[in-house]
Amino acid sequence: MKTLARLLLHTFGWTLTESDPGPRRYVLIFAPHTSNWDFVIGLLAAWGLKLKVHWMGKSSLFDSLLGPLFRHWGGIPVERSRPGNMIEQMAARFEKADDFVLAIAPEGTRRHTDHWKSGFWHIARAANVPVVMAYIDYGRKEIGMGDSFVPAADITTDFDRIRDFYSDKRGKCQEKESTIRPQEREGPSQTI
Repeated sequence: MKTLARLLLHTFGWTLTESDPGPRRYVLIFAPHTSNWDFVIGLLAAWGLKLKVHWMGKSSLFDSLLGPLFRHWGGIPVERSRPGNMIEQMAARFEKADDFVLAIAPEGTRRHTDHWKSGFWHIARAANVPVVMAYIDYGRKEIGMGDSFVPAADITTDFDRIRDFYSDKRGKCQEKESTIRPQEREGPSQTI
């Protein structure tokens, strides 16, 4: 699968950059997310890096004929109308596994928003694992993993670091790129 994925990426003009973030226990944020193609290209990149990722998606995706395939590819259904204790649930998954990578598109949508959802940051803090910044850049046709950090006590400082990293990465639909700043917390019903 690794060879086929790399061949397909190369055929379509994509460069896959490799970076080894170390032990395979981290939250992988993937941005900018502005198109359905991001999932396809991102999945090929994960296969090309031999990276087994888990990802969260709206539960309706898993109710379709593709549901079993999405689960096989690491999908975890999330009921957005009842987010509950998702941060604690994901932290518990990390605790039980020696090898667990959770990929999240922090925008939570392909549309423009004035913030990123901060659930990825809270999951990483609760699980005591680093955040690895992965990117897709349609301007350079490059996809890969970059810097990582262990979330600090101050979310603002971490988001400054994230904003710097993604400042030169462009999505397929640039007008849909979201502002990189944390969402204001509204209490325990906060969605990821």
